Amino acid sequence: MTGAKRKRNAVCRKIQAVRFEDIKIWCMRRLPILKWMPVYNWKENLIPDTISGMMLAIQQVTQGLAFAILSSVHPVFGLYGSFFPVIIYGIFGMGRHVATGTFALTSLISANAVERLVPSASANFTTNNNSGVLGLSEFEMQRIGVAAAVSFLGGIIQVLMFMLQLGSATFLLTEPVISAMTTGAATHVVTSQVKYLLGMKMPYISGPLGFFHIYAYIFENIRSVQLEALLLSLLSIAVLVLVKELNEKFQKNIKVVLPIDLLLIIATSVACYYADMEYVYRLEVVGHIPERLPSPKPPPMNVLPEVVTEAFGVALVGYVASLALAQDSAKKFKYTVDDNQEFLAHGLSNVIPSFFFCIPSAAAMGRTALLYSTGAKTQVACLISCALILVVIYAIGPMLYWLPMCVLASIIVVGLKGMLIQFRDLKKYWNVDKVDWSIWVSTYVFTICFAANVGLLYGVLCTIVIVIFRFPRAKTLNLKNMKEVEYKYKTEDNCESIKQVNIVSVNNPLVFLNARKFHADLIKIIQKDNRTSQACEDVNKCEQNTFLCSFSNGSCHGESLQSCHSERRVLILDCSGLHFFDYTGVSVLLQIYMDCKNRHIDVFLAHCKGKYQLTAKLFDGLYILTTLAMLACLFIAASLIKAMQYGGNLESETPVFFESLSSAIDAIQIHSNYSKFSEQSEV
Repeated sequence: MTGAKRKRNAVCRKIQAVRFEDIKIWCMRRLPILKWMPVYNWKENLIPDTISGMMLAIQQVTQGLAFAILSSVHPVFGLYGSFFPVIIYGIFGMGRHVATGTFALTSLISANAVERLVPSASANFTTNNNSGVLGLSEFEMQRIGVAAAVSFLGGIIQVLMFMLQLGSATFLLTEPVISAMTTGAATHVVTSQVKYLLGMKMPYISGPLGFFHIYAYIFENIRSVQLEALLLSLLSIAVLVLVKELNEKFQKNIKVVLPIDLLLIIATSVACYYADMEYVYRLEVVGHIPERLPSPKPPPMNVLPEVVTEAFGVALVGYVASLALAQDSAKKFKYTVDDNQEFLAHGLSNVIPSFFFCIPSAAAMGRTALLYSTGAKTQVACLISCALILVVIYAIGPMLYWLPMCVLASIIVVGLKGMLIQFRDLKKYWNVDKVDWSIWVSTYVFTICFAANVGLLYGVLCTIVIVIFRFPRAKTLNLKNMKEVEYKYKTEDNCESIKQVNIVSVNNPLVFLNARKFHADLIKIIQKDNRTSQACEDVNKCEQNTFLCSFSNGSCHGESLQSCHSERRVLILDCSGLHFFDYTGVSVLLQIYMDCKNRHIDVFLAHCKGKYQLTAKLFDGLYILTTLAMLACLFIAASLIKAMQYGGNLESETPVFFESLSSAIDAIQIHSNYSKFSEQSEV
């Protein structure tokens, strides 16, 4: 019995140990804060994170107030939306430089539900008609209830997408689609603020073509423009633009930029108070700001079926914009971001704060750029901003009563500058790929005419349809051509040999569907060559239908093998099978070029002619529709050479583009810094 008990106890201990280890691994994977917080460098990172947190808190407060107005709810709920979601994302998010919180696009989407279910016409309250909750009216509490329901359901959708592991499906969200959607949504946001900039009283207008109906109403009632509000708006915009431009110009010389948003809020609030502008000039002001955090309360579940459309818009638009910023920061600062984990982080950042009267949240471009410029290192900067926002809620909030609404509208408009200037991308897309340019323009038009979520859906569907017609069937490399090139250089007696030349033949079109995988395969091959000295052994074929061929004029042995990695290597990309490409494909080629340059590897591109040539290979098979679509795309496709030269800096001591493999290898032979072929491998 004793032996049996010991065995059972041992088994139980093993099971407990396994379970504990599994739980630990799961927690480390799903709670990124457990990874970076224990190894946080307090000595080096605390000061820059503190400075960034202070600057971020100022922007969070101003944008929180402004985007709450954009959501058609009381401004104080914007302060709550700048506090609770930031803490949740700091625990679950992987983006170290992602500043989540209130967001213009999600605020605009949630405003549709708020105005539809609790319209302004139903506002029948006075300052004495309070609900007892936060000292606000029943009308305001009904409105935030709808906005919180949108946030709750949108977060649930994001969590479900995380559980279904749909993060990998984000490859369908190409850069032109995201750029066009965000630009169109930013145009909608600016349009929604025109009534505050002009001081006009106008009904809420939304729905299809609502963008045009708003401007039609403004021109019809142009005489009702309030001159005082217009002048204050123009003055505020001029000051904001001027100071922000100066901050950007001198940001390298000064570590702490001038917080013009905060100074403008203070100055206009004081001026409005002493000049009694609310009554003398009838300027609309923010009003009463509660001085405490709310007690948790579930959002009204009875309105969930009525806000499904807005919830999907918040879930998709917020996640797309946030993921783009997270991936950009990860690329900039050399770390990785899990797409599915971001679904979980942003989902919980919407679900949990909805119990504290928060509007939908997401990451914002302006706040993330602020973290870049102020030298933030980790999410500690965002957590420090939360502490300062708490001080604002409890101490400074009541002083914001006299803040003019036209000033808040000016802050919103100027804050959207980064999205609005994405119009400049049109020139880039036109020079690289006319199809991407067409997708951008049509997605923007759909977003303007309908809504951000409709534009996003159209852009994805349009991209899928175009890729189906553009993407040909994969073809393998004709190895005979490689052997002919190899034989030619083996038989030459006086040719200068090369230490190591790797030839990768690209046999597929390079578009957003396969660009990431192609880049990953090349990096793996390069890293493998750096780690192992067996650079002359055969390597398996790439999963991307590419071949890696290394030519040598001898065997690998002795000193030559040891010195292989100390010599500068050459990578030749055979682009004979690259029939077409898009902007993402060109970006990946440029990234490969820069990565190889950092690894002291010269990159040459062979079979790069000024124009595309159609061959009989295009007509192989029975896919007539695909062939016709490819023909159309080839006629409007830009030259690869022109696209890469336009898209990036290709400064090199030697030419990069060649018409054939032979001409590329001839160019290598000319330079005396390469020795004879000593290795041979084929992949």
